[in-house]
Amino acid sequence: MEQMPGREVNWLLFIGIIFIGSNLRAPLTSVGSLISFIREDLGISNAIAGTITTLPLLAFAFLSPFAPKIASRLGMERTILFSLILLTVGVISRSMFGAGFLFAGTIMIGLAIAVGNVLLPGYIKMNFPFRIGVMTGIYAVFMNVFGALGSGLSVPISTIGGVGWKGSLAVWAILSFTAILFWLPQLSKQNKLTVPAAPSKKKMPVWRSPLAWSITLFMGLQSLMFYTLITWLPDILQSHGFSSNGAGWMLFLMQLALIPITFVIPVIADKMKNQKLLAGMTSLLFFLGIVALMIGARPLLYVSVILIGIAGGSAFSLAMMFFSLRTIDGRQATELSGMAQSFGYLLAASGPVLFGALYDISGKWQHSLVMLMILSAIIFIVGIKSGKDRVIMGESTQRVILSKSNAENS
Repeated sequence: MEQMPGREVNWLLFIGIIFIGSNLRAPLTSVGSLISFIREDLGISNAIAGTITTLPLLAFAFLSPFAPKIASRLGMERTILFSLILLTVGVISRSMFGAGFLFAGTIMIGLAIAVGNVLLPGYIKMNFPFRIGVMTGIYAVFMNVFGALGSGLSVPISTIGGVGWKGSLAVWAILSFTAILFWLPQLSKQNKLTVPAAPSKKKMPVWRSPLAWSITLFMGLQSLMFYTLITWLPDILQSHGFSSNGAGWMLFLMQLALIPITFVIPVIADKMKNQKLLAGMTSLLFFLGIVALMIGARPLLYVSVILIGIAGGSAFSLAMMFFSLRTIDGRQATELSGMAQSFGYLLAASGPVLFGALYDISGKWQHSLVMLMILSAIIFIVGIKSGKDRVIMGESTQRVILSKSNAENS
């Protein structure tokens, strides 16, 4: 790893990573509570308005596998800078013009955030190899804090001075522009994901690794659970007697519950030999939360959203940690991140649709919730496999390691 020249640059890098993390959710979550205003102002249907939240997920899936290749050619620092610039342009474009620019800007935002999602875990592994857990936890906390703020502040901001939904969405360009300013000093490093020749011979393409596919499924299914519940939880709660306002506050409670967990879990996971116990507990919390939601008793509903929030925070943090802990170096971590987030967000995009379709067929939420219970069990299986103490490498390398270990023991 390239050493940074001094203490000042270390702090600038630390702050830069925080600001990048802060931009990975807020531009998306700020839209949800404004959908009705956008629909009425632009005269678009509910179906078209719904694509505003689907397009970024599809953009994640499209660009994620290409982000490591772009970073190899341009350098990680430049690639991240260009993504922040694209994010700023996208935020402004969707806010200042008509319906066409709304969707074009939304796609730009999705593409920009995809780059940050993929590159940041590998970048942390390269620059903070002995503080992976702490740094992953810090950026995940800021990501989710600003994500929650995006949900909660959008409507209040829109009422200030009559700025409306356009001004409310545009304000997040300030956050992305600030991230650009703090990231500029990193351009002198130009890390192009280069790795020593010897270790590269021992690695295998991540898409050929069963371990990589387990991590990919874990990433995808936990994303599916989160985006499905973030979409449908208010409707489910209203069917149990909550007002629309009360259901919104319950959704906020779910996001609030995951924030401290996103910091704690990476720190704990980094200190453990394997993460099987954490993965098993995460899936169990998902399962219990869904069961409580299905029962529907008022006191249990509060417990349900807290359990689901804790499970969601734990699952996301574990997925980010698996990208670093299950790989040999920063390049491979970035490749795994790209693969897992590409397939993962395709799964996530299908979740809300399948969940809603089951409700349309049956007229009851129970069948849809059973789907999530089954997915919780699958998360348990792939989580245990992902949590084992091993890394992605070629079979020949594994045999060499095993033979050395046997020789030492004998």
